[in-house]
Amino acid sequence: MLATERYVEQRQRWPSAGRHILAHFDDETIVVYQAYSHAIGQFAIANGHFGGEFSYSRMSWVKPNFLWMMYRSDWGRSQGQEVVLAIRLRRVFFDGLLTHAVPSSFEASTFEVREDWKAAVNRSDVRLQWDPDHLPSGEACARRAIQLGLRGPTLAAYGRSEIVGITDVSEFVAGQRDNVAGGAANLIMPVERTYLPTDGSIAARLGLDSPGSK
Repeated sequence: MLATERYVEQRQRWPSAGRHILAHFDDETIVVYQAYSHAIGQFAIANGHFGGEFSYSRMSWVKPNFLWMMYRSDWGRSQGQEVVLAIRLRRVFFDGLLTHAVPSSFEASTFEVREDWKAAVNRSDVRLQWDPDHLPSGEACARRAIQLGLRGPTLAAYGRSEIVGITDVSEFVAGQRDNVAGGAANLIMPVERTYLPTDGSIAARLGLDSPGSK
């Protein structure tokens, strides 16, 4: 199980606005979350990689932010997202995803013209999307949360060879779902800190805000 801490204590350390990657990580690895059906989830848990009914022909989205995953899966209650997985990756691989990520929509701050963005989208196996982060209640907040869409050879590498470990956190999520129902005071979640890529140029290209900004 991942190291955990009360939400109300963690939120005091988090920036409240801006683009930030909140994640559970150490010196070598970082955790991302996905939620799947029982068939896909149980295969991954048993084998340590994705296979069986998992589709390598579709884009698959990973999220390093626990509360964003909880919002997206309705705390493991959405159909086909009942099995919530914490997937540990090497930071060097995750930073590689960030390096090759292309925004899912055109941003003039990143590309001078739309045609350049379209060409980059066609070349890259990694999509980048910034979405409103969410409070435990499901309410959107001013902070932005990142998710990465993987396809092609990059998805194959992720699903078959780059995973360090997979933890089934479905039971933990169900327990915390009950805590959220009574307010966030008793919510416990994996310890998350502001993550910065080792290469500072990646943070600049992604438009990450300073970890100290509020």
